[in-house]
Amino acid sequence: MADDRTALPPLFTSLSARLLILTVLFVMLAEFLIWAPSISRFRKTYMEEHVLRAHLATLALEAMPEKAPDRQLEEALLEQTDVHGIVLKGPERRTLMLANDMPPNVDEVIDLRQGGFFGWISDAFMALSQDENRVLRIIGTSPKRADVTVEVLMDETPMREAMYAFSARILQLSIVISFFTAGLVYLSLRWLMVRPIQRITSSITAFRRAPEDATRELRASNRSDEIGMTERELAKMQGELRQALGQKERLATLGAAVAKINHDLRNSLATAVLAFDRLATIDDPEVKSVLPRLYNAVDRAVQLCSQTLDYAGEAAPELKPSLFHLQELVNEAGAAYREADSDDRVIALKNSIDFSVDLEADRAQLYRVFSNLISNAREAGATVMQVVAAKDHEQVIIDLTDDGSGFSEKARAKLFQPFAGSARQGGTGLGLVIVRDVLRAHGGDIELVDTGPDGTHFRISLPNRNS
Repeated sequence: MADDRTALPPLFTSLSARLLILTVLFVMLAEFLIWAPSISRFRKTYMEEHVLRAHLATLALEAMPEKAPDRQLEEALLEQTDVHGIVLKGPERRTLMLANDMPPNVDEVIDLRQGGFFGWISDAFMALSQDENRVLRIIGTSPKRADVTVEVLMDETPMREAMYAFSARILQLSIVISFFTAGLVYLSLRWLMVRPIQRITSSITAFRRAPEDATRELRASNRSDEIGMTERELAKMQGELRQALGQKERLATLGAAVAKINHDLRNSLATAVLAFDRLATIDDPEVKSVLPRLYNAVDRAVQLCSQTLDYAGEAAPELKPSLFHLQELVNEAGAAYREADSDDRVIALKNSIDFSVDLEADRAQLYRVFSNLISNAREAGATVMQVVAAKDHEQVIIDLTDDGSGFSEKARAKLFQPFAGSARQGGTGLGLVIVRDVLRAHGGDIELVDTGPDGTHFRISLPNRNS
């Protein structure tokens, strides 16, 4: 017995692994979107702190007695504030409070009072991309006095190193959050989706290998989500399909038996036909009055057996396409039917198809189509059948309208079902089934447009392969 377990995909191509990797990537992307404004804010705060420390250093000098500040004290304050120079701008004057003997050249001026959200982010990325030290001139408002502006000269390298350290901490935290979140998502999705999908796949595989085995039926869960709906629908479909397969197998066995009986019955009826031919030579009036009815009954029985055997024995028709005029084919089918009809009721065929309408199809198979349709119309009591055709670049449309009694509601509901769609008693209902099978083999179809006491209208559509 074959192993019904479904082979699992490789680890890195499985749905779980892909979900895990995607979750990590999405969380890292979200962390990057958080980090970008965070690093720009860190840089701005770093410079604002230096502005604040510079102002505090100048306040320490202002508190000293009125004398020249000690040089060593200035250098100590500059070292503590980590700047090269400090300038205060008041409402009345601009004063250089602290400065080195040789202030370095300024590479970039940054005004903390200006700039927007995206500008600060762009400046932060530019600062991180530098590989050399730059001297920055930072301009900001004093947090102690709103009317005082503080300017400081500082190196960019210490700030960039602090930004790198901050980014490393963010990266470490992001990695931890990513894998923690991805692990939770992985376990949740494996419990909610992957394992149920594997169970559904195993059930489908087992059903494919043994569809008649009812013990392999999927047991649907009570989940109310989409997975639960899929399980219930799959279980229902398996049950219905298993029942249909069992019924089909029984019908196939019955059909084989019926075909054998029909074959023997047709041979017996052929013998009866020969006997009727001999009875036709007798001059007895009573025999001659009964003989046509008996002959028609036997002839219908022979046709019933022939159609049943043909339907049971033939597969999809093998097509041999050729190019021909549709008008000639319809006329030929009508003429052949009139010649073969022994009854006085002969149907008149009004062929209104233009001679330019041609088809590339199997002529013999389409001949069967029109012969069956003419026969059905005649059996429905029609005396006239109108045939009209039109074509475009895609398809050929053929309308057949007769003046027969039409189909009943019961026959209309089962029109294309074998042995069920006959409109007359004793019919097989195979005529229209054969017509539809032939047309679908050509890529076309047939539909009942209208039916009633005034007649029936069928429409045939065929692909136009000669456009």
